[in-house]
Amino acid sequence: MANQRAKLTWTEDQIPVSDRFDDPYYSLQNGLEETRHVFLAGNDLPARFVPGFRIAELGFGTGLNMLTVWSEWERSGQTTPLSFTSFEAFPMAVEDMDRALQAFPELSPWSERFLAAWNGKTCDLDTLHLEVIEGDARQTLSCWTGSADAWFLDGFSPAKNPELWEADLMQQVADHTATGGTAATYTAAGFVRRGLEEAGFAVTRCSGYGRKRHMTQAVKA
Repeated sequence: MANQRAKLTWTEDQIPVSDRFDDPYYSLQNGLEETRHVFLAGNDLPARFVPGFRIAELGFGTGLNMLTVWSEWERSGQTTPLSFTSFEAFPMAVEDMDRALQAFPELSPWSERFLAAWNGKTCDLDTLHLEVIEGDARQTLSCWTGSADAWFLDGFSPAKNPELWEADLMQQVADHTATGGTAATYTAAGFVRRGLEEAGFAVTRCSGYGRKRHMTQAVKA
């Protein structure tokens, strides 16, 4: 049975907002810089890049996070594939993805290659192995056989999408993280931080991006 597609409303600034969760897909201020601050710096990337590095993500959305880290992967001189697995319950139509990504012309060398090779589930290029697993991550992550060196926890706001932040799912994230692996998220909600701590992460609250005062970094012992 096919999963439901994302339903969007576009702001005057051409930022997609989820109708289902009433939340924008990326920062209203600067989505690219937010991704760099939260998910790259939050996971100490690109400093940790090595051949075979594996990233996993909750919430693929527009693909902005993947494109941002893939661009840094190539810029850092890596020539082997970056492994990127994302879990997405409500995938965005490719035409909406294309429209959203046009807001980031700096990434167009990567977004154009991605969209040309994207089949809705996978994208295999010389320097990228992408898999997007559709469905509720509370069911799909437990079936995943992979393990990540870094996690991008990028669901919609915990106040509007609490299912993607509950303790059982944070435990699944930990169970699918390599020893010494990391996780980062824009939210500093107390129940999210507690869930990560209970799952076995050492959690740090640090400065957020833009109007968000704090964000969360986590390291698995």
